[in-house]
Amino acid sequence: MCSAPFSRRFLRRKALRSAALALAAGMSFSPAMAATMTASPFGKTSDGKAVSAYTLKAPNGLEVTIMTYGGVITRIMVPDRAGKRENVVLGYATLAEYEAKSRANGVFFGALIGRFANRIAKGRFTLDGHDYTVPVNNGPNSLHGGKEGFDRRVWSARDIARTGQKVGVALSLVSPDGDQGYPGALHVTVTYTLDDQGTLGIEYKATTTKPTVLNLTNHSYFNLAGAGSQDGIFNQMLQVNARAYTPTDATLIPTGAIAPVAGTPFDFTTAKPIGRDIRKSDPQLLMAHGYDHNWVIDGAPGPDGLRPVATLWDPGSGRSMSCASTEPGVQIYTSNFLDGSDEGNGLIFRQSDAVTFETQHFPDSPNQPKFPSTRLDPGQTFHSRTVFRFGLHDANNQ
Repeated sequence: MCSAPFSRRFLRRKALRSAALALAAGMSFSPAMAATMTASPFGKTSDGKAVSAYTLKAPNGLEVTIMTYGGVITRIMVPDRAGKRENVVLGYATLAEYEAKSRANGVFFGALIGRFANRIAKGRFTLDGHDYTVPVNNGPNSLHGGKEGFDRRVWSARDIARTGQKVGVALSLVSPDGDQGYPGALHVTVTYTLDDQGTLGIEYKATTTKPTVLNLTNHSYFNLAGAGSQDGIFNQMLQVNARAYTPTDATLIPTGAIAPVAGTPFDFTTAKPIGRDIRKSDPQLLMAHGYDHNWVIDGAPGPDGLRPVATLWDPGSGRSMSCASTEPGVQIYTSNFLDGSDEGNGLIFRQSDAVTFETQHFPDSPNQPKFPSTRLDPGQTFHSRTVFRFGLHDANNQ
């Protein structure tokens, strides 16, 4: 006869596995099985600002935690095919570590990125005949909004009243005119939601008081085998909905070309292991130390405005993740500059430990007239959405 604690553990594992399988099969959950949200303190910044953490939980065991410092996703717990949950994003354990280490080490773990995600060549651009200079913090270029980007701000937060099958939290901030050299006072709101099926949504909105340029994204590092897994992400399978990418120069600024991926290591139109071609002698891979490039997303938006971006799955655990977005590009980065000199949550961070899917406009767009525009004018509202769906991969239906 089973003991009561063992029985409860068995039933809990069984429920998690059933919910995960239901998610993979596309089944919906009854209203009684609803996503929830809780808030808790996450410490204070070095200058005394209080930071909160919001945890969103879905009935299938998926759990997402976001903190108001940097809008950082600190944790995403996902069940595997046996119902075992693991954290699938890299990060630190404490607020002090995020303050001291994330920016210093150039990793931006889980953070909201702005005003301008990715790189701007030589930290300069021209808008309506005016020349603007923004901080150079990545070789000769500006990266991810400059030295004091949105990843270092404490965002205001408000709970989102449950609508339909979703719970969420809206983070907002005001970036003043001239912040990091960018024109216009910018009012930004980023809303994280989790629905009853375990779909994570990120919605960005912004307005400006002057013509400006804007590019927003989230910089989570994913490893579906679990953060710190022995084999990293090279054996995980990736498919990208893109027949073209934007090659770069030696400083990782796009050359302006939109090049086909066919016949190159950048061809993920058919799923393949991330690491299959990453060590090939290709000039683009050599300059970036791996993949750190923008792919040009194919196809027209669906009725919801989203287009499929990428699908990732881990053969070992069975976990899968699909990404869809309204954005025209995605920066896929294979954590090339994690060199083992940093650690968090008891793990040493190494090259190939994770992969990012930074849905965004193309790098250096203000200086690239052939790229989709990142201009935002007064009276307009910037609006962008990205969705991550987690589940289990069906090996019999690839």
